[in-house]
Amino acid sequence: MEVILLERVEKLGAIGDVVKVKDGFARNYLLPRKKALRANESNRKVFEANRARIEEDNASKRSEAEKASKGVEGKTVKLIRQASNTGQLYGSVSARDIVDALEAEGAKVSKSQIVLARPIKAIGMHDVKIALHPEVSVDVRVNVARSPEEADLQAQGVDVMAQMFERDTAAFTEDFVPGAEPGIPEDVAAENGETQPAATAGAPAADASEEAAQEG
Repeated sequence: MEVILLERVEKLGAIGDVVKVKDGFARNYLLPRKKALRANESNRKVFEANRARIEEDNASKRSEAEKASKGVEGKTVKLIRQASNTGQLYGSVSARDIVDALEAEGAKVSKSQIVLARPIKAIGMHDVKIALHPEVSVDVRVNVARSPEEADLQAQGVDVMAQMFERDTAAFTEDFVPGAEPGIPEDVAAENGETQPAATAGAPAADASEEAAQEG
């Protein structure tokens, strides 16, 4: 389907451009949200007759968005969530969660302005795009952690999950002594009342028998 864009649409075009899109995208997104008109002769005339007003309205909204962006751009919000030892959340962080967190920080945005390809499902620092206007967008950071202390570490640049993995790995690493024979250490064997393997324990006795035979 061919449509006339009423505002800039990322990867499609700017106001007034006639572009070809999939029918479903036009019917389910562009047309109902008044971002475009069907590109027929009647709508072309309507658009041209109102083009100046449409462009003026867009410029006004863009200016408002640019002012609003100063209170949003670069903000970092903390979200404390329960998660497994692998960092996977029990649930997820949605666009609504981010809106509420930003509002708590004094930044007003709407759910539709949060550009979230998929819900956040792991702890860590996540960059999220906020589209305040088709031509104005900013980035915020979402710090998802299991505790305020963990969030503070992540804010300082610490990779909490990597640190945890290193601790877990160290717990399973045994000290290595070059040249050591496999078996039970002597001090441990003595404490447990255990003896060395028969072959080893009997070695001195065998030597004594050989000496006696030679003397005879």
